[in-house]
Amino acid sequence: MDYKMNWELDSIFSGGSDSYDLQKKLNLIEDQLAFFTDQVNTWNFEKDKPSFKDFSLILSNQEKISFGLTQVHTFVEAVQSADVTDKKSSALFGKIFTLSSLFDTIKTVFTKKLVAISDKNWSKLLSKDEFKPIEFVLEETRTQGKELLSESEEELINNLSIDGFQAWSDHYDTLVSTIEISFEESNGTIRKLSAGQTYNKMNSDPDKEIRKQLFDKWEATWAEKAPLFADTLNHLAGFRLADYKAHGVSDFLKRPLEYNRMNRETLDTMWQAVSEHKQPFIDFLNRKAKLMGKDQLDWQDVEAPILVGNTKPQLYPFNKGAAFIIDNFKKVSPKMASFSQSAFENNWIEAEDRSGKRPGGYCAELPESQESRIFMTYADSPGEVSTLAHELGHAFHSYVMKDLPALNQQYAMNVAETASTFAEMVVADATVNDAKTKEEKINLLDTKIQNSLAMFLNIHARFIFESNFYAERQNGIVTDERLSELMEAAQKEAYKDSLNSYHPHFWASKLHFFIADVPFYNFPYTFGYLFSLGIYAQYLENSNGFEDRYIDLLKDTASMTTEDLAKKHLHVDLGKKDFWVAGIKIIEKDIQSFLELTEEYIK
Repeated sequence: MDYKMNWELDSIFSGGSDSYDLQKKLNLIEDQLAFFTDQVNTWNFEKDKPSFKDFSLILSNQEKISFGLTQVHTFVEAVQSADVTDKKSSALFGKIFTLSSLFDTIKTVFTKKLVAISDKNWSKLLSKDEFKPIEFVLEETRTQGKELLSESEEELINNLSIDGFQAWSDHYDTLVSTIEISFEESNGTIRKLSAGQTYNKMNSDPDKEIRKQLFDKWEATWAEKAPLFADTLNHLAGFRLADYKAHGVSDFLKRPLEYNRMNRETLDTMWQAVSEHKQPFIDFLNRKAKLMGKDQLDWQDVEAPILVGNTKPQLYPFNKGAAFIIDNFKKVSPKMASFSQSAFENNWIEAEDRSGKRPGGYCAELPESQESRIFMTYADSPGEVSTLAHELGHAFHSYVMKDLPALNQQYAMNVAETASTFAEMVVADATVNDAKTKEEKINLLDTKIQNSLAMFLNIHARFIFESNFYAERQNGIVTDERLSELMEAAQKEAYKDSLNSYHPHFWASKLHFFIADVPFYNFPYTFGYLFSLGIYAQYLENSNGFEDRYIDLLKDTASMTTEDLAKKHLHVDLGKKDFWVAGIKIIEKDIQSFLELTEEYIK
């Protein structure tokens, strides 16, 4: 099959940021919000019982508005991601965030009405069969609603967040769109690279001199604008902390943990297990350094390919990578394979390597059309095949939940990373097993282990940095110089000082630190990775009926706590280190194979 590398957006709203249909949709949402506001304001529990017909209608309209806002947001994000110079998209985001703020304000009024219901009457409402499937989310909403301020105070915070909290996050995107790095090709041609293009080449080029050239320019470019990025990060975090304080929240991890529906014991246990089992990863880094003729790796070498013997990097052009993903998904889940093939055929993926695109990759859902869109800048490496599989895993997760009530589709980031990481692991394993020579297997094992390094070392560094940053930000502005000090210290701690050089301005270059709606966009990755290892281990142990068991787990990801999900589907206690260590040991086997295979190349 010959698949396109550009996504199709006109079926959502034709005309890009000038779309008449998009404007029409935004006007409809505005009208729906006005009606919803009246519904909520006039709703009375006593008058609605015992049928609770009006309550059902409110939930139904809430679902329509929620789906509509997600649909338009995904579309505008796609337009802007594919062309960072599209200035009209910023104005559209402003409109969407205004509508979202109004929606949040109305939901606050509704939530406070739920909090006011007596426990006895609340039990009567939940006893009705139609509400039982969404009981967990309704209970969660009511419990968290007890911390809300007055309706007028919550409305003020929501309104201020448009030009405060959200605006600083948008400002980061604007700053990144101006990043451009010059690169001299071997023929002397000067090429202007976007941030995304630079990052891909800096980490994948086999030539260490090119990697060094690009990394030096990369670090200098972010350093040049560091004061601007520091302002952005400080004010975004400051707004978040002020919001926490207003709600009586002193622990900046409370909200991230609530959002991920996990407790502090689970988080602490996971990081403790990771910290105590890093030596194999350090051994891997040391071996990789020797294979590259170095005493220690530099930051830009960590993800670089290893070439031993006469082996050249295995290349997977887009069509070959797509076919490889589909074929290997089919071995584990025919439904996931069929779904992924449909995503390729229907042009859901923006993968072209060109200037003008934002860096990074993501998968975003379109709940009204029950589709997804995937964004990335594809290179022909095995790592990019795994990344594409990762995003398709996200899309499959949304797909299997598409017929559930809207409230039961809102899964948190940690379990969202489970499906994506599982899909990525299937493909990474397949590339290793597909190796034709010993040298090729070494190269592919290296690619696979890179993901583990990211989860256990890089993500850990991000968590350490963000924890220390928020602790200092509570006492005032943190300068760009201090942010770089915190970042480098976190990297040295997480990597156990095993590298020769680090990336002090990583805090500026990483989008995740600047996302408004999800605080601490880091530890859920490591959780999802280890959680998916547990799922993958169960598949390897017993593949009979696995697909149905796997889909059942995914369907439950938004309707119970993380701990309960693990107990129900994996029969494990996340508060025990044994579960986390078992997952780490699966990766240690890959590292041991790598060390054994490369032994002869360092003598």
